[in-house]
Amino acid sequence: MNKWRFALQKRWFGYLGVAILFAIICVMLSNWQLSRRDEREVEIDRVNRNFDATPVQIEDVLPTLDGFNENDRWLPVEVTGTYLPEKELLVRNRPHDGQPGYEILTPLQLDNGNIFVVNRGWIPTGNDADRPESVPRPPSGEVTVVARLKAGEAEIKGRGAPEGQLATIRLDDAAATFGQPTYTGAYGLLASESPESPDPRPAEVKRPEPDEGPHLSYAFQWIIFALMAFGFLGYAVREEYRRVNSDDPEENRRATERARKKALRVTDADIEDELLDGKH
Repeated sequence: MNKWRFALQKRWFGYLGVAILFAIICVMLSNWQLSRRDEREVEIDRVNRNFDATPVQIEDVLPTLDGFNENDRWLPVEVTGTYLPEKELLVRNRPHDGQPGYEILTPLQLDNGNIFVVNRGWIPTGNDADRPESVPRPPSGEVTVVARLKAGEAEIKGRGAPEGQLATIRLDDAAATFGQPTYTGAYGLLASESPESPDPRPAEVKRPEPDEGPHLSYAFQWIIFALMAFGFLGYAVREEYRRVNSDDPEENRRATERARKKALRVTDADIEDELLDGKH
């Protein structure tokens, strides 16, 4: 027991406390990665369930102007109304396939007077950094639109936009410019419209890829880091044990025996090398 008395020193309890604290943090980070993976799996399931579903009437999923259930994200809705191109808004700094551009938000006025915001797609920037070269016109007159629902975006502090543009798809800001009752719980990503616009259609939003991300591997890595903390502590204890007991004849005998066995250990590679050398 005297050989291990050094391990009762306060500093070793401190090292153990640090290792335990580090391990707890690693486990928490691992659980966080697993929760993020669960969120991705839920979103993948939501896309698979809703993206190609049969369109439903907007009243069935948005009974109030400011209501929205996240489980209905990507669900197609069918609405009929008239586009109001004079109140159209551009959302700036929207990348698409690695290129900067804008997304077009066109208000669709329904028969009851309410406005449903339709994201008609993406267009690239022009020579003027603050404006696109041209904006495709929406179809005139009554139009039937199928759009996939998405929640509005949060405000980004410190980011502004010129008149007629938005920094993010913050539906409350859009509604303030329209001056009419507007759905602020969700907007729609254009899937189809009838009749179609005479202008080329903006680039539409692609179906999200079913990618869980690297969260599972990251979770395993954090667990490995936690185990490594105790492995390093054990290694440090072993080295301290050997140093403290370096004058012990029994320990010296064991160390010598270990070194001798290591020197005599013959590996398969060593045998193969000897056989090859014997052929020359």
